[in-house]
Amino acid sequence: MRSEIRSLPKGFLERLQRIFPPSKWDTLANTFAEKRPTTFRVNPLKSSASIVLEKLLAQGFRVQKVSWYPDALILQGDSLRELQKTEMYEKGEIYVQSLTSMIPPLVLDPQPGEMILDLTAAPGSKTTQMASLMKNEGKIVANDNNKIRFYRLKANVEMQGVKNVELSLRYGEAFGREYPNYFDRVLVDAPCSAEGRFDVHDSASFGYWKPSKVHEMARKQKKLLFSGILALKPGGVLVYSTCTFAPEENEGVLNEALEAFKDKIEIEPLSLNIPNVMNGLKTWEEKTFHPSVTRSQRILPNNQMEGFFVAKMRKRKKFPFP
Repeated sequence: MRSEIRSLPKGFLERLQRIFPPSKWDTLANTFAEKRPTTFRVNPLKSSASIVLEKLLAQGFRVQKVSWYPDALILQGDSLRELQKTEMYEKGEIYVQSLTSMIPPLVLDPQPGEMILDLTAAPGSKTTQMASLMKNEGKIVANDNNKIRFYRLKANVEMQGVKNVELSLRYGEAFGREYPNYFDRVLVDAPCSAEGRFDVHDSASFGYWKPSKVHEMARKQKKLLFSGILALKPGGVLVYSTCTFAPEENEGVLNEALEAFKDKIEIEPLSLNIPNVMNGLKTWEEKTFHPSVTRSQRILPNNQMEGFFVAKMRKRKKFPFP
């Protein structure tokens, strides 16, 4: 392990050693000191991957395709600033987004004509991606309770040419009570302790971290997930995701949902077509999780992707707000 990794909180590193496979510990830990390339996706509402690629190559940019998502590209050797100067960027034909952030909408798989809820939508990366997957058909209710982030969401929706989004500025916890059994699919990309984004070269990215922060976020996540489940139609799909490693915020939250809703919901297996994943944990801090929690997947960080967590859930039965 590189010496600068030790600048990260000691408690965080100790916890991480119990999560990561021992054989991969040094390699994974070192990713917190690596500079990742700029990644972005093509907006098919305004252009196509082939046209964007042709334009970029003609302007001298070096880009790499992503095998598991044809609309995703990796910028090689060039700066984000140069990309932002292009006409494609200014017109919303491309959208700068981390590769891991692109995964939850792909797992949710929203279809044209469906009613979708993005419970914590700002700044709009996943909302606009879902709109493109839906070909601007159907409806996405994109919600956030932070006023500043809400206006960033609004600006991104407009820039990307999205027409099927209804913006909402309210607490996500209210949707389950006010719209029970209503949405075809729900995305709960929950606010979290953001451990997957820690960078040893930026102390602000981890200076706030402490165990109490993890538990605080887990309490908020539980409320949001329960609201999303209640708002979901029977037979509908919900995706829960975070950009953190903490089991309390990931497997622990899923386990609480399974304990509360029992056979009314189930976690479905994932088949992410990427190599750097591991199944959800079976236990943590002497707590044994429901067996299906292991169907969730933790995306391990590498030189292109941040750490992430994702789970796919299906609602089996209709039930009222408790």
